[in-house]
Amino acid sequence: MLSQVEISLACTICKLSSEISCRNSTHCIELTWTGGIKLKRFIPLGVVIFFVILMFTYGLSTPFAKEETRAPASITLAGSTSVQPFAELVVDEYMSEGHNIIINVQGGGSSAGARAALSGVAEIGMLSRELQGNEKTLVPTIIAYDAIALIVHPSNPCDNLDISEIKSIFAEEVTNWSEVGGRTHKIHVVAREEGSGTRGAFDGIVMGNTEVAPGAIIQDSNGAVREIVAGDPSAIGYISLGLVDKRVKAVAISGVLPSISTVAERTYKLTRPMILATREGPEKEVGDFINFCLGEKAQGILAQEGLVPVISGK
Repeated sequence: MLSQVEISLACTICKLSSEISCRNSTHCIELTWTGGIKLKRFIPLGVVIFFVILMFTYGLSTPFAKEETRAPASITLAGSTSVQPFAELVVDEYMSEGHNIIINVQGGGSSAGARAALSGVAEIGMLSRELQGNEKTLVPTIIAYDAIALIVHPSNPCDNLDISEIKSIFAEEVTNWSEVGGRTHKIHVVAREEGSGTRGAFDGIVMGNTEVAPGAIIQDSNGAVREIVAGDPSAIGYISLGLVDKRVKAVAISGVLPSISTVAERTYKLTRPMILATREGPEKEVGDFINFCLGEKAQGILAQEGLVPVISGK
């Protein structure tokens, strides 16, 4: 349907056209517009008028056209299952502030996260260990520090071990709790999978060149390790301090329990960084999110969850 302005324009053209006489009727055309408006004019004049109407209509409609809504940007974080639950909390807070962005958080382990960032499958790789080998081409941002808590069932009387005892247990050189101050029960070792940042940090600090025993129960997440230890009075495993709850008990290492203060003071031995890694020159949306992770609000969330916030100068 023609607009009111277009109809008015057509009426004006009709009046003008009626004053033009035609000597050859074969050169004339008659158009019937919606609403019964008829225009008689020469064919060349009709072509000109047709384009004038189109240009006029376009000129009227363009200034008032609604601006297209920009599609939200998308960021994917992938990697460490230790970093994942904390990243999800920060992402929820970031999204609640109304940013026009979609952020996906996926697990897979620290090594998988580094590969995803290197290949571009993910904009951000999450790692719970230092970068290694060709991963060092990535740009790491430490957003917090974490303790790896050695955990046992709450009913287990063993509450303190030193590094050499832990190493012997996970190598299955010590196989009974009675050998380290516990009851006479076979020790069930629970460890993380190869490629896990938690496993990498644990092996680097505790095991060195010694392999974890092949008889160990291997799990692919901190949550899975916690569930097994929570249900087995003879089990021992390790998880991120922030995931320790009342279902399991953290064991002191050489008399020092894992806590925010002992991690910050570096008196607790099993500590590691929580890293967001990107390729050089990330997109603005990626940089904005990482800056948010380093801000007061996000750092407060991480501290509430048992992580040690980034401390200036460290």
